Amino acid sequence: MPDFETPAYLDILFDAKPTTSDDEHDSFASAVGDIRPIPQEKANIRTKSSIKKRSDKSYHRQQATLDSISTADGLSTESVNIVDSDQALLFASQGIQPKLLKRLQKGHIPWEQGIDLHGFTIDQARDQLSEFIQSCYHKHCHVALVIHGKAYSHTGSLPMLKSYCNDWLRQLPQVLAFCSAQAKDGGTGALYVLLRRKKQQH
Repeated sequence: MPDFETPAYLDILFDAKPTTSDDEHDSFASAVGDIRPIPQEKANIRTKSSIKKRSDKSYHRQQATLDSISTADGLSTESVNIVDSDQALLFASQGIQPKLLKRLQKGHIPWEQGIDLHGFTIDQARDQLSEFIQSCYHKHCHVALVIHGKAYSHTGSLPMLKSYCNDWLRQLPQVLAFCSAQAKDGGTGALYVLLRRKKQQH
């Protein structure tokens, strides 16, 4: 599992160029799209190519400006359905093809940008996740990586952030599906999020 450095308040976002073939891209184009960074007081953005090995702590960080994006309404922090720390999460909206969902689960669709929510309060994480997903949607990101972490039973801590992400992502209209990531991308402490394609304006 990647060894991320996590500041007390904010951590990293990272993006990458997809490596899908032309055929994969064409078959995927009807459902998904690209992405956008987030401003200083909210997160840092970087390219996946700058990460090199995921265990390398010397990440190159770059600041990026995000167009004005409003936080999605209706994402509550008042109550949540608690999930297990090591539980694999899976969600698919109606109409998602099983083969596409299986590819997402196996990590066969490269994620393009991601956000690490370690260090955020629940309210901050809600706002950051909402803005991040919206920015991904507006930039036509195909798949995003959301790192929520997990609490372990021996610490007596509940996996609150993981549980909230599981609930929030189901409510966001830009999200078509999500599932727990492969071990190299965080395992059950992270999610691959499949995004709806933004309609082109003529």
